[in-house]
Amino acid sequence: MSAQAVAEGGPDPVGGRGTATGGHEQAAGEGAAAGQRHVGGQARAVAGHADRYEEQAYYRPLWIEEPARRRRLPDPVRTSAVRAVLIIAVTLIQAVIAFLSTLAESWLAFPMVLSSVASTVVATWAALDVWVTRQVWNQRNGVVSEPSSTARTLRRERRRARRQARATERAQERIRRQGGAGQLSHP
Repeated sequence: MSAQAVAEGGPDPVGGRGTATGGHEQAAGEGAAAGQRHVGGQARAVAGHADRYEEQAYYRPLWIEEPARRRRLPDPVRTSAVRAVLIIAVTLIQAVIAFLSTLAESWLAFPMVLSSVASTVVATWAALDVWVTRQVWNQRNGVVSEPSSTARTLRRERRRARRQARATERAQERIRRQGGAGQLSHP
């Protein structure tokens, strides 16, 4: 829509915001004549709103948050995964440098081949570390339906500790309400 269509009473462009150029607008009653609005310093007629024109400010957010498709990895697993990715990346870079140095018959080829072999061992360990860390975390904190799961035992112990803490707190509160009766010394 052009500015002429707005002046002639046509529909507002860009979803009713009033201006396609993003100019500042001033509604009627704020210094503009009834039935007009200021867009970019020029008064324009608004058809159908002779009494008063009030435009709601519409602010579009910079981004729209979407829910994650998968849950975030636990911190220890994510840490080991990042470490493994970095080690594997360095290993691949060393392997490429060793290959290119060998093709160029450079003196750097032999040390790079040796370090690539050592890095391959370390990268394998790092990848296994991610798997082991994930298994350990699932065993300790995950919801595993096996009777041998230590997660169930840990939850049971935490529940028992919370119950005991609540019972102790209730007993202390009861003593405070009774005015210290039955209490040998102050806490």
